[in-house]
Amino acid sequence: MADVEEPKFNSLADRIAALNKQKNFTAPPPSARRPPPPPPTSGSGHPPPRVPSSNANGIASQGPSVPSRLQKRSAPNLPQRTNTSSDLTVETPPSLPARAGPPPLPDRGNSAQASPALPTRRPSAQPLNSRRGSNSSEVSHISSISNLSLNPISSRTSTTSTEAQPARRVLAPTLDQAKLPPLPPSRKEREAQAAREAAEKEATEVIKAPLLSARSAPTVSQVGSRPSLPPRLPTRPAKSPAPSQVDECPSAVPRRLPPPPSSFVRPTTTFASSWKPGVRPDDEAPPPVPLSSRPTFTEIDAVTVRASANQTVTCLICRDFSAPDSVAAQYPNQSLPRHDPVGYLAGVLCAPFPSATDKARAIFTWCHHNIAYNVEEFFGKCIKGRSAEETIFHGKAVCQGYAEVYQAIAQRAGLQCIVIGGHGKGYGYKPLARGEPPPPRNATGHAWNAVCIDNGEWKLLDACWGAGSVGNQQYIKRFKPQMFCLSNDLFGLKHFPGDDRYFFRNDGRIPTWEEYIVGPIKGEKAEFYGTAIDEGVSEFTFSPTEKHIPVYSGEVVRFQFSKVCEHWVPERHGKGKSYLLLMKIHGLDGRKEDLVPLETDGFWWWTDISARDLGAPGQSIFLYALTTLNNRDARGVTKEEYYRTKKSGGYSMSWAIYVKWELV
Repeated sequence: MADVEEPKFNSLADRIAALNKQKNFTAPPPSARRPPPPPPTSGSGHPPPRVPSSNANGIASQGPSVPSRLQKRSAPNLPQRTNTSSDLTVETPPSLPARAGPPPLPDRGNSAQASPALPTRRPSAQPLNSRRGSNSSEVSHISSISNLSLNPISSRTSTTSTEAQPARRVLAPTLDQAKLPPLPPSRKEREAQAAREAAEKEATEVIKAPLLSARSAPTVSQVGSRPSLPPRLPTRPAKSPAPSQVDECPSAVPRRLPPPPSSFVRPTTTFASSWKPGVRPDDEAPPPVPLSSRPTFTEIDAVTVRASANQTVTCLICRDFSAPDSVAAQYPNQSLPRHDPVGYLAGVLCAPFPSATDKARAIFTWCHHNIAYNVEEFFGKCIKGRSAEETIFHGKAVCQGYAEVYQAIAQRAGLQCIVIGGHGKGYGYKPLARGEPPPPRNATGHAWNAVCIDNGEWKLLDACWGAGSVGNQQYIKRFKPQMFCLSNDLFGLKHFPGDDRYFFRNDGRIPTWEEYIVGPIKGEKAEFYGTAIDEGVSEFTFSPTEKHIPVYSGEVVRFQFSKVCEHWVPERHGKGKSYLLLMKIHGLDGRKEDLVPLETDGFWWWTDISARDLGAPGQSIFLYALTTLNNRDARGVTKEEYYRTKKSGGYSMSWAIYVKWELV
């Protein structure tokens, strides 16, 4: 359809009036050709209208005929409406004033003109014979009206510029005219320099003999220059004024292992050494001893004192806690002031001791004397939450209350202390039977503490279990110092924290829930009674550890026990000399009971018994401690005295049970 210029109106009223006058539209007859529109006026800026194409018969193709365009001052006729009849006449709308065209735009300058010349620069000494002129270019593009162009007429241009400017490129000045910083060394240069330094250091370094490590010697800092060999012993006795704490714990002698069972034969391995005592090969002569690095007597004395002090602090089982324990017993909760009891206890319990370990022990012992387990609320399932001050005056709590009271007093005394929640193998815990799968993880139900003691060591302790125990829904008040003295590794056998950060093991390992529930043995553990711990017998080193012992295995069973610590002295750390240990058995097929005394070397107790001689399946065997003999205390009674008394005829004896097994 040809473009038709619609009439222009100066106002809306003129437009309405023109529409009212124009009632209908009639198209010109088909035979009439519409005269061409008048040519555009100069400078109008409008493109000429297109003329519709016609077929061979001279009739316009497709589209209604448009009335002839009037002169510039009169508006053209509107096209015919589709909803009007052809017999209606077209009324001519009133003429409107002509609209003035826009002013002509200024012509755009030639785009191919040369760029303005750059200021001259200093010539370069480098040749540019092979370079092309910087202004030589070949461009082929199609552009529409440009935003930066002042010419509104769109153009289709293909431009080729071959006008080349003279090559006048100027490069940077030569190196002698610039002062550049030195470049950093490359990677190869650095590696080569490091290799040279290492070679020089290796050539000048003095090779020192390795130091021999002592198994029981603590790690101490060296004084002065480090000797090449271990320090020699002085020719005169060392004068080391040791404190009273050191005198009470003598150095431990290397403990002896119990002899192997009678039926045990040590197998030979391929790793057996062919070395014989007293024979030294000729090519293994020792290196000369450097005399210049021999330590002085002062340095030897300082190392000896520090070694004894470290050994005393490390062994909490044999450490003398009589001073903090006596202080803790002097302040019952009834005598405490009502205002700030936590601060008062922190002062009276911890101020007398400079050691963080003694402060922690005093708080631990005070909880035993003044807080009882709240069996009423525990078994009644109505546990009430109380603050630390309320628990101190109430005098009863469950495990969470013990832990919160301990934390409050310790933190007020300046100790780092936290409360740890998790699972404990305490009241109501049932060990897994052999082959029974462990339950899903549920590290809840118990609470204990971790406190930072001497040397920055985090120590795990359980003030609740250390105060007493629960049996038959009754609280039994009995002090258990092992809940403070156990190592963190052994403490973790019965405590599993909900947060893996609070194991505090010496090796840094985090045990799994299955490993904790199953325990170190693959079955139910033998029943170990607390009276044995009070006498210095360890519940972690005895054997056999399993509760059930097969009778018809055809083996010789080794029953073996040890002290809780290498430094344990019954007369000083216990209640007196050790009891004589006896195995209660039932004889072949359970027909004859007997008491078999155990051998001892001061640290181990052991005996070997054939499995058939233990008794019949279904019977129980026990480890006894002979407590009285002929109505007198049996401490210190030897094996020979026991047999001599039995042969003499009439006698009386009583025992304490340490361990119980069942025969299968």
